[in-house]
Amino acid sequence: MDIREGLTFDDVLLVPKRSPIVSRSQTDLRTKLSRNITLNIPIISANMDTVTESGMAIALAREGGIGIIHRFMTIEDQVDEILKVKRSESVMIEQPYTIKPDVTVAEAKKAMAEYGVSGLLVEEGGKLAGIITRRDITFENNNRRKVSELMTKEVITAKAGLTIDQAKEILHKQRIEKLPVIDDKRRIVGLITSKDILKMEQYPHASKDKKGRLLVGAAVGVKGDYLERAEALLEAGADVLVVDIAHGHSDNAINTVHMIKKAFPSCELIAGNVATGEGARDLIKAGVDAVKVGVGSGSICITRVVTGSGVPQLTAVIDSVSVARDYDIPVISDGGIRNSGDITKALAAGASSVMVGSLFGGTDESPGKTLVKNGKKFKMYRGMASFYASLGRKYREEGPQVVDSDDLNDYVPEGVEAMVPYKGSVVEIVRQLAGGLRSGLSYCGAKTIAEMQKNAEFIRMTSAGYTESQPHDVDVM
Repeated sequence: MDIREGLTFDDVLLVPKRSPIVSRSQTDLRTKLSRNITLNIPIISANMDTVTESGMAIALAREGGIGIIHRFMTIEDQVDEILKVKRSESVMIEQPYTIKPDVTVAEAKKAMAEYGVSGLLVEEGGKLAGIITRRDITFENNNRRKVSELMTKEVITAKAGLTIDQAKEILHKQRIEKLPVIDDKRRIVGLITSKDILKMEQYPHASKDKKGRLLVGAAVGVKGDYLERAEALLEAGADVLVVDIAHGHSDNAINTVHMIKKAFPSCELIAGNVATGEGARDLIKAGVDAVKVGVGSGSICITRVVTGSGVPQLTAVIDSVSVARDYDIPVISDGGIRNSGDITKALAAGASSVMVGSLFGGTDESPGKTLVKNGKKFKMYRGMASFYASLGRKYREEGPQVVDSDDLNDYVPEGVEAMVPYKGSVVEIVRQLAGGLRSGLSYCGAKTIAEMQKNAEFIRMTSAGYTESQPHDVDVM
């Protein structure tokens, strides 16, 4: 038996090259997420229930990356998460939240809180009747009063087709924050807000679709309602779907890709995870627009311990890229990312982007409560093949009758539950990672990721070399 050697990020370094880069701001981090989607930074948040819901997806897309909403919820809840991202900012909100004039103040307050908005358009008979904002009802003590009694009836509007500059002029001149857009019959076409325009200026590198909405992806499984879920997510505006399965080089994954592509041929589809060139080739032939690579490399993944299977991440990426490049299909390196240097190495090896989990798990934007242990803050982080994640998934799919103590031995977890230190906002982490990556490009003498991949030269290092790479012979403050 010929046994190859596999390498991971800590086994290698990139050899520095002569660099024309004067400032790292000269570097360009744009990259392909999939066949037809481009990101401004090559960072994706993992589709895990302790990492990515709408809050994480919004924050990451504003920085130029993308978040993948996890699938461990009902179809309706996952659709709601997609809609929250799509409604968070846009050139024009095409389907603004509306309310009827005969509803009560209590219902209006509830709707604003539920949707996370500060105002609602009032619609009657399919036409704009007025607008009610939070300041109209904040100090209203009689919650049974009708919206029609408090709403602004003489609403300043605009006709469909106006430009952003025209909208800014109207908002400024009239001293208003919300500008309903209507057609000739006063039917609501959309809504432009001053907040959205300010966000466009505040986040100039945000990842957006053709309508100016933030990019967002969503995960689906390979069993049960995955086609129904895929249809609902695409209708809600998901820009890309991710077929989420631990062993992506399987008939289950390949058949699911076939079925989704047959039903929705124009959708952007990512699938994985695989760890070999053969796995990448089979998914590409099935119709994927990007391949996700990584088996057992995640910080809370114990697949390699439990099953004895896996490929060290750097080798897995190199092998997969060697095949995917022939088809012009991007590769996503998923797992093992602990710092910006790992991102640089994954991209230099040929990956177009990286998926990050644990680095984002302890942030404000990740789902879950903040815990306090021994006076320090933590957040829960778990692998989606961990015991309780697997049990919860089966509970949702098959009902409470599955939770039988006699069956618990049937669960063989391939992930663990853990706590990660609280880290504050994910924005600071993303900016540090992007900054480190820009420096990494400059050390490789490259202005773009593609140029770095062309110039990259790896060198093996020993354990002594790894020790030398760390702070040593000092007391770190």
